[in-house]
Amino acid sequence: MKRVSQVTVRKRLTIALLAGLCIFFIIDLRLGYVQFVLGDMLTGKAKDSWSRNVPFEPERGDIVDRNGVPLATNKSAPTVYVIPRQIENPSETAEKLASVLDMSVEKAYKFVTADESIQWINPEGRKISDDKANQIKELDLKGVYIGKDSIRHYPNGSFLSHVLGFAGIDNQGLMGLELFYDEELSGDRGAVQLYLSAKGKKMQGLADDFKPPVDGLDLKLTIDSRVQTIIERELDLAEAKYNPDGIIAIAMNPNNGEILAMSSRPTFDPANFQAVPQEIFNRNLPIWSTYEPGSTFKIITLAAALEEKKVDLESDHFHDHGEVEVAGSTLHCWKRGGHGSQSFLEVVQNSCNPGFVELGMRLGEDTLFQYIKDFGFGTKTGIDLQGEGSGIMFRKEQIGPVELATTAFGQGVAVTPIQQVAAVSAAVNGGILYTPYVAKEFIDPETGEVVSRNSPEAKRRVISEETSKQIRYALESVVAQGTGKNAFVEGYRVGGKTGTAQKAQNGRYLENNYIVSFMGFAPADDPQIVVYVAVDNPKGTVAFGGTVAAPIVGNIMRDSLPLLGVEPRKDQIEKETTWLDTPLVEVPDLVGLSKKELIQAPYTLNLESSGEGDIVVEQAPRAGLKVKEGSTIRIYFSNP
Repeated sequence: MKRVSQVTVRKRLTIALLAGLCIFFIIDLRLGYVQFVLGDMLTGKAKDSWSRNVPFEPERGDIVDRNGVPLATNKSAPTVYVIPRQIENPSETAEKLASVLDMSVEKAYKFVTADESIQWINPEGRKISDDKANQIKELDLKGVYIGKDSIRHYPNGSFLSHVLGFAGIDNQGLMGLELFYDEELSGDRGAVQLYLSAKGKKMQGLADDFKPPVDGLDLKLTIDSRVQTIIERELDLAEAKYNPDGIIAIAMNPNNGEILAMSSRPTFDPANFQAVPQEIFNRNLPIWSTYEPGSTFKIITLAAALEEKKVDLESDHFHDHGEVEVAGSTLHCWKRGGHGSQSFLEVVQNSCNPGFVELGMRLGEDTLFQYIKDFGFGTKTGIDLQGEGSGIMFRKEQIGPVELATTAFGQGVAVTPIQQVAAVSAAVNGGILYTPYVAKEFIDPETGEVVSRNSPEAKRRVISEETSKQIRYALESVVAQGTGKNAFVEGYRVGGKTGTAQKAQNGRYLENNYIVSFMGFAPADDPQIVVYVAVDNPKGTVAFGGTVAAPIVGNIMRDSLPLLGVEPRKDQIEKETTWLDTPLVEVPDLVGLSKKELIQAPYTLNLESSGEGDIVVEQAPRAGLKVKEGSTIRIYFSNP
């Protein structure tokens, strides 16, 4: 046998040693790479395979009015979930869960034995009360957990319901502001990560991870709950009195487009929207409904005629025979026999259709319809609410002498309430058309800081300040001396215009079926609020805007203006009274008088007193205002 030399052996050993060292070096390098470079990634993958995410819902942002009054909030509504593999006695667990959640044992058993890592008890275990959640916790059932959850809460019921809208079972916005601003209100979901073995047992040595939810932003509105409350009250009273098919009301600040109040009837409770037909909660009538405006639209014709200097309200005159012939069609005035000879200011006061036909003819179709377009009709206003309509205007090729004439007094075209409010606001605010809006600010719920703010958006100037001033004067005279007398408010300069429009269906006008309306604003020399009310088919009354809608607007103005900081004054246009009006008397100054002096005074007013003492120290209404004869004056006695 051939002998191997020692040199060869050493070489082989050296090679084997070097090879071994290389192998160990490679292994160490790989282990180091896995440990230090891939370690976090591999651990994360392992944790992912062991982990079970239990979601934690964020708090949906609150919605409040401009003064911080809560309109939509959240209340605790925990949710039950189970990890089936952790449940030791499914039959017993199912029986106990069923007794608390008011469900069948068989259904509960299917949940607790499901071949799932995590199973929600749905719907019986979704959004349950805190009391039920505590009952389940006290049972101390293995594999049964309570997740933090909440449900949307509307503390005022149907108050502002169509504007607010509502959220669904998963707190997702479905209607109204809840839908329009769902992304800002909803926030981001959090979770707890539980680490479980393949058998569903909690793994030792691994702490549960918690990612907190990020709550949604709070939303502050332009809405003033005080004005909204007044409007809700007046609509409830009108609904009870007239049993109408519907009612619409909008209040807006004409100087910036902020919506102060908005409501309609029929209404619904956002927390129980399923209780009414879909067409009730799905249609926000003040922005969705489209109908002939009637005489409130005459404000636009008046604005165009004044701006184009086609009429002088005081010096120009018009004789109304009660009807006018246009291209073979006879158009009637609402007053049989007509109004006779009038100034054009009286044409406005009397809401005389033939007089406005004359203004339309003086303007011509191109000019009138351009102003109608400039005032925003035929397109959406852009209000930040879902479901806005755009109205219906004549196409250019459809317009002839009759269409021009009827449009001039608000017939034959269809508009939305919000378009009318925005347009009339432009007519009385100095001539600027604003985009209406409801969302004022988004606020961080943790810090209270404003995250973003919606600012007034001026679209364009449509008329001059001088024209706007003339319109305000003319419309103030309508309330004091014309068809809008029932909107007159003692101490406040209210302007406005009545509207009575016959409803159409399938291309034909309905008999004895009208939408009556009134568009009002105040104070007439410096408008701070525009209020529009429309009543659809009022029953048991003479259906005119001046008799039905005007008093509602007057009541809203009377109670809202003091809340907006508008002080009463004495520089009104004197109201022209008729035999139907109760005489007005001036409220005397009773402060400082004794009981004996009050008894001796010949007042035609009723006194209602309170307080202890002998001297009047306060009274309401205050001295100098005019009230109806026989009204009650409240006085408070004290000792000086």
